[in-house]
Amino acid sequence: MANRHMGSGIDDFLRDEGVLEEFQARSIKEVIAWQLEKAMKDRKLSKRRLAEMMHTSRTQVDRVLDPADGNVTIETLQRAAAVLGRRVQVELI
Repeated sequence: MANRHMGSGIDDFLRDEGVLEEFQARSIKEVIAWQLEKAMKDRKLSKRRLAEMMHTSRTQVDRVLDPADGNVTIETLQRAAAVLGRRVQVELI
């Protein structure tokens, strides 16, 4: 029996499995969390200090930095980015 995925790309495989959007969303969140952590490290900011500067809780900062937690609003991401001297750019392609 031939492999139906032979020669196809990873996106094709994930689409066929019905999980492409889930994986894309998680990947985006992982990259954003990594970028925020890097910016925090560059500015020598702790999670506690970031929370204070954002006027939010440490728990909220933990959610923002958790690559597996996709339940973070764009507004929260924008506030975190602004405190770190960055901005969020969202684009539909």
